[in-house]
Amino acid sequence: MIGNVGRAKQLRRAQTDAERVLWFRLRGRRLDGLKFKRQVPIDRFIVDFCCTEARLTIELDGGQHATRTLEDANRTKVPEAFGYLVLRFWNNDVLQNTEGVLEEIVSTVRQYLPGPPHPDPLPYGEREKDA
Repeated sequence: MIGNVGRAKQLRRAQTDAERVLWFRLRGRRLDGLKFKRQVPIDRFIVDFCCTEARLTIELDGGQHATRTLEDANRTKVPEAFGYLVLRFWNNDVLQNTEGVLEEIVSTVRQYLPGPPHPDPLPYGEREKDA
């Protein structure tokens, strides 16, 4: 059995069209200066996209998710238990309304994240030394 890290690597290599389109717009801090990662393990699930500084995950759902509401509810509860807000978008929304999806992501982050992210954040653990 492949662990979550190995499975995440497989998923990165086998992106859906919607994941590819959204990743192009999220990567390299292209969206409002936010750092996103893709296919990130959180507990027993792998989320499609994750911004740790905004405590936000993004899940893209294809047509198969229309009948998997219970499983998707669990896939939302787990990241929420770790302090993440979960945004879900249908694949066809990403493909047909990319700008609208990006606007919703930025709007959500601005609502929950006070001010813009620092352009050069302190390394992990350094924040406590200065406080």
